[in-house]
Amino acid sequence: MNFLARIVRLLFWLLVVSWGLRLLRRIVGGMLRDETTPASQTADASAGIPAPATARRLVRDPVCGMHVDETRSIALREGGELLHFCSPACRDAYAGNTKKIAANG
Repeated sequence: MNFLARIVRLLFWLLVVSWGLRLLRRIVGGMLRDETTPASQTADASAGIPAPATARRLVRDPVCGMHVDETRSIALREGGELLHFCSPACRDAYAGNTKKIAANG
């Protein structure tokens, strides 16, 4: 029984030490990252590079329901409505279904 207790105690302390090292590594890594970040930001600001837009408009694909960035979507104008699709396959599936519905009348 004494042998098993020593093994459990050893495993417990190995776990504590590994967590402590991981925490120390994250703290030191965060400090190093923070020191390098302001220099790169000031260099970009002085070069006149515009900051990227953070907010993008997402549109929903009517076939699969996937949300897609409006600038990357595949647009299809049907009547007076502009529809956005995630892929040509979804666009073709939508166009094929509307033709079937129109034919069945």
